[in-house]
Amino acid sequence: MDNRYGTTADMIIQEIDNGGMTQLIAIDRKGLYLTTPDRVDRMVADVNRYGVAREDINRQLEDLGLNPHQLFNAHKHLIKTESGKPQGKTLNPIKASKRRV
Repeated sequence: MDNRYGTTADMIIQEIDNGGMTQLIAIDRKGLYLTTPDRVDRMVADVNRYGVAREDINRQLEDLGLNPHQLFNAHKHLIKTESGKPQGKTLNPIKASKRRV
């Protein structure tokens, strides 16, 4: 089952220690974000994914000595496309059925 709003294990890039708290760097189509291990592979929305500005996350990663742009570019192959949405221009099937060949 697809989980569009939660965090899955295949989205995790690496584990970091952020001030004594274990956090995970994860990636989606909007960029990098930090989450906690208890939010991974649950069928609920991850508030860490949608509740924080990504610019703040990038600053946090830079403060930890990481380069967010390099991390994103190195791991962008992990980003999944949204299922059920075609890539490119969509075609209205009603109008297509009325076209003359």
